[in-house]
Amino acid sequence: MPKITYITFDGAEHVVDAEVGSTVMENAVRHAIAGIEAECGGACACATCHVYVDEAWMPKVGAPEPMEEDMLDFAYEVRPTSRLSCQIKVKPELDGLIVRVPERQA
Repeated sequence: MPKITYITFDGAEHVVDAEVGSTVMENAVRHAIAGIEAECGGACACATCHVYVDEAWMPKVGAPEPMEEDMLDFAYEVRPTSRLSCQIKVKPELDGLIVRVPERQA
């Protein structure tokens, strides 16, 4: 199983085993990662699972699709590495992925 490291706003690191085919958001919820609210349950209809992907991982994670970009307009403190974690599918090549949780969600 790929490992994902979530770094919460307070600097705490949480490394979780993530099931291939699930999303980064689903794994955050499953492991009660603070700051990932996921109010829409992964439907890309809110911005409450906003994360900052570590810059080194952006080429493997990729850019957001247009619908996700629209939802990111509702997120706080959007950065070039901002993504909605519900839109990042876990795949073997994401083993070691690092994401940071912002101070607050939309």
